[in-house]
Amino acid sequence: MRTRFLSLLTGTSLAVAALGHQATAQTQTASLAPVETKEPNSPAYRPAFPGQTRIAGIKSATPYEGKVLTEALKSPWGITSLPDGRLLVTEKEGTMRIVTTAGKVGEAITGIPKVNPSGQGGLLGIRVDPAFDKNRMVYWVFSEPSADGNLTAVAKGKLSADETKIEGATVIYRATPAYKGNLHYGGRVLVTNDGNLLISTGERSDKVTRPQAQSLNSGLGKVIRITKEGKPASGNPFAGQAGVRPELYSYGHRNVQSLAIDPVTGDLWEAEFGPRGGDELNHIQPGKNYGWPTITYGIEYSGEKVGEGIQQKEGLEQPTYYWDPVVSPSGMTFYTGDAIPEWKNNLFIGSLSGMHIARLVIKDGKVVGEERLLANDYQRFRDVTQGKDGALYAITDQGRLYRVFKK
Repeated sequence: MRTRFLSLLTGTSLAVAALGHQATAQTQTASLAPVETKEPNSPAYRPAFPGQTRIAGIKSATPYEGKVLTEALKSPWGITSLPDGRLLVTEKEGTMRIVTTAGKVGEAITGIPKVNPSGQGGLLGIRVDPAFDKNRMVYWVFSEPSADGNLTAVAKGKLSADETKIEGATVIYRATPAYKGNLHYGGRVLVTNDGNLLISTGERSDKVTRPQAQSLNSGLGKVIRITKEGKPASGNPFAGQAGVRPELYSYGHRNVQSLAIDPVTGDLWEAEFGPRGGDELNHIQPGKNYGWPTITYGIEYSGEKVGEGIQQKEGLEQPTYYWDPVVSPSGMTFYTGDAIPEWKNNLFIGSLSGMHIARLVIKDGKVVGEERLLANDYQRFRDVTQGKDGALYAITDQGRLYRVFKK
């Protein structure tokens, strides 16, 4: 079963105005040196195939500009658009706000279940229903506290007509088991063309929880596919198998904060954090095992090997691309606009520790070029999406909202 039926329904139309930075792109060249110039953490680890890491650099030929629309957000994490183009933004501490196209930040929306914002937790990814004009439904992911610990949870509710509160907020899915830690929640959500939800989870980081990324009876370290009611979606790869959770779509993941669907092929892609090195971009196929923690191109933060220190093993999928040192990929989108034709169908990924937006050119399932946008702004780019106006919009941990568009 392929992922072509998972066409993205979340055109995030963000917009307009205000402060800021300008960047003029240079002539695009297919034979530039790789954009990464630092030494890898694991120089002895070799890619499985040519072009799996440190691909040739590229430069956009079209002049573009990056404007800061506001700097008033507080640790924003997820962003999506309402039908009129305004923005619905989550903030890590548990706040949801509407931001106008002029960059005016609205008051906190009430009615949201309590989050645990410690560590990497908080109010995370967000999307609105394709039929929002009729049902006003919003879907979001958050770190939920419980007596047994914290877990990645998915909720839905209706934005009130006066836009001040979420009505009937309901938790529809919990990625159990809970764990008394505050790292690696994953946290992205997509609404797909078949009316289901795709959710990403993390394996909660610690060595005691890592093996659950390989367990088919755990919600940790997975891509999950569920209905809008939180039930396993029809056609999932493990449906009907004893001892296997039917909501699982793929497994063997570390901490997935990036999900996007190729607008041409309908294929699902994800990016996830490696440890010290080994950030991955994966082309997700249903039922496949993406290897963590058995194989990885990263090492422990201590400098020790992860497990046996192997990068390849039969039956485990190789990343399409990996980074060493890390860029910390968080939030990504394919560009479908016409304003900058050379960006068409390119993948744009917000980078936290990398402090840039990565532009990847993908051809025939392989990365063939990489560029770094807004690297001189030194911002931790948490999420990036495309607006209906053909511009890209990005939020940063430092509270900025950017509009990136043709100059």
